[in-house]
Amino acid sequence: MNTNRRTKILATLGPASNSKEVIEKLFCAGVGTFRLNFSHGTHDDHRAALGHIREIEAQYNQPIGIIADMQGPKLRIGKFENSSIELEKGQGFRFDSDETLGNESRVYLPHKEVIDSMAVGSLIFLDDGKVRIEITGRGEGYLDGVVQAGSHLSNNKGFNLPNIYLPIPALTDKDRIDLEAALEMGVDWIAQSFVQKPEDVQEALELINGRASLIVKIEKPSALENLEEIVDLADGVMLARGDLGVEIPPEDVPCVQKHVVRFVRDKGKPVIIATQMLESMISNARPTRAEASDVATAVYDGADCVMLSAETAAGEYPVKSVQMMDRITKRTEADENYIEMMEASRVDTLNCPSDAITTAAYYIAQDVDAKLIVNYTMSGSTALRTSRQRPEISILCLTPNINVARRLVLSYGVFPVHDDIKTEDFIGPARHAAKIMLEKNLAKKGDLFIMTAGMPFGVAGTTNILRIGEVE
Repeated sequence: MNTNRRTKILATLGPASNSKEVIEKLFCAGVGTFRLNFSHGTHDDHRAALGHIREIEAQYNQPIGIIADMQGPKLRIGKFENSSIELEKGQGFRFDSDETLGNESRVYLPHKEVIDSMAVGSLIFLDDGKVRIEITGRGEGYLDGVVQAGSHLSNNKGFNLPNIYLPIPALTDKDRIDLEAALEMGVDWIAQSFVQKPEDVQEALELINGRASLIVKIEKPSALENLEEIVDLADGVMLARGDLGVEIPPEDVPCVQKHVVRFVRDKGKPVIIATQMLESMISNARPTRAEASDVATAVYDGADCVMLSAETAAGEYPVKSVQMMDRITKRTEADENYIEMMEASRVDTLNCPSDAITTAAYYIAQDVDAKLIVNYTMSGSTALRTSRQRPEISILCLTPNINVARRLVLSYGVFPVHDDIKTEDFIGPARHAAKIMLEKNLAKKGDLFIMTAGMPFGVAGTTNILRIGEVE
């Protein structure tokens, strides 16, 4: 259990990291939650990886979270006669409904909604924005455009439509099949891609039906416009800067990141910063200075978690990537500026007794120089309230629900332990918590800790007692 770092690390599994040996190395290097990307691989691939994770979880007696990331309605063009084409700035190019292979002048666009929604002057960004085409004309079943930038385009490249709302569902037929398979496997989180409106989130929640928690991925401008309603419905948020960074101006991304992190944190829900964090480590053993700064910025912003994508899924240095991210986050959290920034951005109390208790726990822990804050929780809400305060010390969360423990791994500073204790008083749990601290080398005899729980003990939503304890 790594209590020297409070910002969590999420790693994506793939061809470079699907084996039990590599997954264990990633876990030991600092990964607390793993992402299964259903845009790639088969259900059997993901099921095997999940099995490895659960074996490692049992081996180390430490909860590990698993996220199943749905592909969503990813927009892609068709294929070309020779697999790719060369483009020149200023040339004309057509997107149409003809399913035949494309060439230097046209390509199949298998999305009628796009053709119907585009207007003259609209832009299509292809291949993560490397190719940009402005629409100059349209007709029944086609769009004509002029190449503004880019020189190469290949089969099935994805594309983005900045400032265009598409009337398409956030869950495709493939997503529905993948979602059900993921839930049957026993994942802890479902990540929903390309959310545009609250109704998208409501649909996913109905399909999940309480079998997992829901992360919404913010990667469309329309999601930013509906941020409050979307976040209120979801259990967590991932700021997926890849597609979002193509659809909004690059200069807006840093400001949006700070706004989203602060907003989601205020709501008391975990927020993940994702995409291209250590991108160069896909093929290099060290990141660029700009990438190191990007990871540090996410930490300074107060994010719960930073994510690795292709770095661990398909890169040459998956373990080194985690080790580097671990080093950057630890160094940032040790910076006096970081401590001051967290203090300056301290959130307000939510005007309820449970939140008043957890807020008081934070301040008392500072006053008495406590080693840990300890939460006994049934639903995880107490730990989330404590995490929302971004304390400088770790939060030991004891819960009898293994599913709650696995989900809490994602939250800032929370180190969950699956533990079942039944008692009628508050003395037994305090002694029990102290025993766990010693067993896991989280504290030593004589250290103080702050403990919150509820009476009657073990009833969800009744956090009403705070105690200062000493490890004996």
